[in-house]
Amino acid sequence: MKKVLIIGGGASGLMAAIAAAEQGAKVTLLEKNKQTGKKLLVTGNGRCNFTNKDQKLEHYRSEAPEFVREALSQFSMGDTVRFFEKLGIRVKDRNGYLYPASGQAASIAEVLRLEALRQGVKLACNTEVLEVHKKDGQFQVVTEGWTYEGDALILACGSKAAPETGTVGDGYRFAESFGHSVVTPLPALTGLCASEKDCGKLTGVRTDAKATLITEPGHAVYEEEGEIQFAAYGLSGIPVFQLSRYAARALEHGGSCQVTLDLCPEHTAEELEEILKDKAEFIGERSGTDVLLGMFPEKLSDVILKRAGISMKKKSREWKEADWNHLIGQIKKFTFHITRCRSYEQAQVCTGGVPLAELKNCSMESAKVPGLYLCGELLDVDGACGGYNLQWAWTSGYLAGNAAGSEE
Repeated sequence: MKKVLIIGGGASGLMAAIAAAEQGAKVTLLEKNKQTGKKLLVTGNGRCNFTNKDQKLEHYRSEAPEFVREALSQFSMGDTVRFFEKLGIRVKDRNGYLYPASGQAASIAEVLRLEALRQGVKLACNTEVLEVHKKDGQFQVVTEGWTYEGDALILACGSKAAPETGTVGDGYRFAESFGHSVVTPLPALTGLCASEKDCGKLTGVRTDAKATLITEPGHAVYEEEGEIQFAAYGLSGIPVFQLSRYAARALEHGGSCQVTLDLCPEHTAEELEEILKDKAEFIGERSGTDVLLGMFPEKLSDVILKRAGISMKKKSREWKEADWNHLIGQIKKFTFHITRCRSYEQAQVCTGGVPLAELKNCSMESAKVPGLYLCGELLDVDGACGGYNLQWAWTSGYLAGNAAGSEE
C-alpha cells in the first residue's frame, strides 16, 4: 500500500488527504495545531464562503493563468459543490457566493475532518514538522518525537498570512530545501496604510466608491467598486482588499502607490457639478457641509471641504468657480498615498509562493523532486475575495492528493 504524508491540515491538506485515501493510499496528515481546519474556522467572518459561481479566470492572480485554468477544469466549482453536498453540507447561494446553509465555517471544517477519518486518514495533530528529506526514494518528515516515512509527500503548509492560525511560512522553507524557488510572499486581501494626516478624522466612516490603484509612472493598475471603510491607518473594505496585492508588489519594487476614490461614480464631474450647484441654489445662505448633506457622512464631508480648501464658514453662494472645481475634483479623485500594506497578521492570504512553472503539470507534482506535491496557498496563486482562495485550495488539494495516492 502506498504511503502518503501530508504536512498541513488546512483546506488544501484535508482535501488532499481525502483524495489520496480514496485512491487506496495509507495517509498520514501532520498538523501543528491541536485541531485541523483552524484557519477555515475564521474564513468569511466565520461563515465560510467556500466557493463562487462566477469562475472567471481574472479572479485568480498568477503568473501562469493557463495552468490555473486547466487545474480548475479538472476539479471545478461544480465538483466542489457536489463534494460537499455528498458530505452532507446544504449549500446557500447569496448572489453567487456559496456558503454552508448552517452559516458556520465549523460545518465545513468538521465534515472534512470526519470524512478524512472515515477514509482511514491518520490525523497527527499537535505535531510540528522540523525537517523534511528524501533518502533512498523515501520521504522523511522529522518531528520532535518521530520521523515519518512515505512514498509521496504533499506540502499543504499554507502561507504566512494569519499566523495566529499556525501558518507561519514553514512550507516555503521545506519547498526550498527540495530545490524550489519562492516568489517573495507579501500580504494580500488586507488594508492599506496611507500617509494622509486626516485619516484619523475619517475613522469608522463607510461609503460606496470606486477605488483605483495608481502606481508609477502614473497608470491605473486596478479598479474595484464597493463599500470603502476608512480607518486611522488608511483604507479598508473589500474593494481595497481586492487591489492590495497589486499595491504590495508595486511597493516591494520601490514604486509609489496611490489610491484614488471616486466618491460619486454614478455621475460624471459635469453632472455632479450641476447637481450640487442646483442644490446650493435651492438651500440658499447655508454652509458648504449642507451642500453635501445627504450625499456623504458628515465627517467625510468635512474632510472633502478641507481638502478642497473651502472654509466651513464660507456660504455656498460665496463660492468662486475655483471652489467648485476643487470640490468636484476632491469628490471624483479623493486621493491617498499608500505607504504599505497591513501586516501578515491582518492579511487573509499572501501573494507569492512557489511558482507554478516549477510543477510538472496539474497533478501538482514537483518538476524537481518526483513524488513531492505542493498545493494551496503555498503556491504562487492568490484569489480575489469571494471564495476563490478556498476554491484554489479544494482544486489543488484534490489534484495533489489524487495523484499522490495513485499507484500509477
